[in-house]
Amino acid sequence: MMYDDDALDRALFALPLEEPPADLRASILTATVYRPAPPFSVVEISVIGTLAAVVLWLVGVIVMGGGTLFVHTAAAIGGAAERSLTNNATLAWLAAGSAAALWLTFFTGSQPFALASQRFGRRPSR
Repeated sequence: MMYDDDALDRALFALPLEEPPADLRASILTATVYRPAPPFSVVEISVIGTLAAVVLWLVGVIVMGGGTLFVHTAAAIGGAAERSLTNNATLAWLAAGSAAALWLTFFTGSQPFALASQRFGRRPSR
């Protein structure tokens, strides 16, 4: 079926339009482009909220009489960490990993900056 929209277009264009408010452009720019950045990102708010929840939970456990249980648990975790970090094989792997990370940081970290300076440098005019 064919519809002829010419009459509809003429009727729409013939409608009287109201003038926009004088400060419409400024209010749109204020609400979008010039809006101040939020003080925290979503990830930072999530981390802060999680840490606050864990601290509140620990305070609740200690207040309800679980303080000694918490201290014994923390001591057990510390003891396990101490035993694993005094193992020679673990220390060797940590040293090898740290050396590899340091090597990669020093010898490959500056290449993208050099390429970026060449990419965005001044170009000769044509």
